[in-house]
Amino acid sequence: MFTVYAIKSLSHNFIYVGMTENLEERLRRHNSGCNKSTKRFAPFSLLYTEQCETGQEARNREKYLKSTSGKTFLRFVLEENKTGVIVR
Repeated sequence: MFTVYAIKSLSHNFIYVGMTENLEERLRRHNSGCNKSTKRFAPFSLLYTEQCETGQEARNREKYLKSTSGKTFLRFVLEENKTGVIVR
């Protein structure tokens, strides 16, 4: 089972989208600065998660969420739900 996720920087206007098989470990790595592409934007809060059965399904969903339409969707999620994480 794969998880596609979006995290929001607490210090910058930045949303990162990724996929993983171990969400807790991946979030720890983002927040501890182990990921080169997100290090300067840490710390992060979880914004959105979505479960996928296969890696290919997760990759396709990740690609959508990284697109302009996907980022628009995530910013809508952020505005509509300031109290928690959207799980789909």
